[in-house]
Amino acid sequence: MGEISERAAVRRLQERFGFGPKPGGLDVGFDAALAQLFSTAADPGATPPPALSLPGMVEKGDSEAKKAANKARAAQELKASAWWLDRMVAGDRATERLAWFWHGHFATSNQKVRSARLMLAQNQIFRAQGRGSFTQLARAMIVDAALIKWLDGNDNRKGSPNENLAREFLELFTLGIGHYTEVDVFEGARALTGWTVRRTSAKATLMPKRHDSEPKTVFGKTGDFGAVDFAELALAKPGSAAFVIGRLWFRLVSPTSPDSAALARLVAAYGSKRDIQAVLAAIVVEPAFRDSSSAMVKQPVEWAVGLMRALGVRPAGLDDKTKLKVLAGLRGMGQVPFRPPSVGGWPSGASWLTTSAGVARLQLAQLITKQADRGQTAQAGQSAFGQLGKSGARVDGVRVLLGVEAWSARTRDALAGLTDPAQLTAVAACAPEYVVSG
Repeated sequence: MGEISERAAVRRLQERFGFGPKPGGLDVGFDAALAQLFSTAADPGATPPPALSLPGMVEKGDSEAKKAANKARAAQELKASAWWLDRMVAGDRATERLAWFWHGHFATSNQKVRSARLMLAQNQIFRAQGRGSFTQLARAMIVDAALIKWLDGNDNRKGSPNENLAREFLELFTLGIGHYTEVDVFEGARALTGWTVRRTSAKATLMPKRHDSEPKTVFGKTGDFGAVDFAELALAKPGSAAFVIGRLWFRLVSPTSPDSAALARLVAAYGSKRDIQAVLAAIVVEPAFRDSSSAMVKQPVEWAVGLMRALGVRPAGLDDKTKLKVLAGLRGMGQVPFRPPSVGGWPSGASWLTTSAGVARLQLAQLITKQADRGQTAQAGQSAFGQLGKSGARVDGVRVLLGVEAWSARTRDALAGLTDPAQLTAVAACAPEYVVSG
């Protein structure tokens, strides 16, 4: 359709590889913004995760102890979710955005895992490995405790293989449908037998008595394969590179797949090292990245975190009641950290634009706006939180505040009648120009 402006490209870069610009973030050039996002230096927003305990044992039939344990689990999940949202708001590196991407890719829900500590341990894998080698990431994930619990790995033992983890690892994480057989799934499940998560441990361990050490045949190769062997056999398949790159493209660039020439360039960047950072760098210089047709609807978490970044709101500074309200708002929109709906992850695009989600979006925007640092936002948005002035100045001020390049005539007319700065900002944050990452 056409190439977007340089300023719009900076915004797109910060929204696709980060969570949107902070005040003044669009005033830097594209190269400077890219250097900051892709820097390997320590992120100033990298606060350490909270220290969480493992769930305790509850005697069968002890209803009071069960209630107390459930309450403790909920409190830990709130602490973990609020910490991650705060880190998304504070961070200035692509690391956090990639951790969020991999959370949706290797989708694991605490609804079944029931341990915020295990979820945080998985989260740290995404952060440590998410911009490096996909080989190392896949190796770590195939024996990750939270993923094993989520996909019934504890039930996978010699003589009675459970195929869930092996199947999803091939179908959703590394290859895609059509690139493996049922034999590969069954034999892969045998390779994964014995990896067990005990209640008293935050890591999975291999229990030799439960592991099937007999030869397996996966993708036509035979050997005494274990978990890491299975992962590497999957990654060695020719279709794996295109599959992984396709998932990155779908979430970070466009719902329209890259053309064959672009895909070939990205596969070459990925290379034998399966270098994620190299693929990201190659994506940025693809013409499609600056094409106006590559617009995407923001996921609810991306939208909310971006709004908090623009308004200077830090989840860590909110009281527990307000944190719960923020998470309730995200739940109303259909997306909460550590709670993907299925192993397939969250939907995309127009799925987020339902009427009920729109109501929840406005309510959450109003809540976030009430928490805003008025001094910071007034300076960044000029008249948005300062002197009301004329309606045109207000509407333009909130545009600058949110980093929007331009309002449509329809949006401008809708905003012009709002005189309260907080309400104006909340409504503007729900406008298509902000909800869609242009």
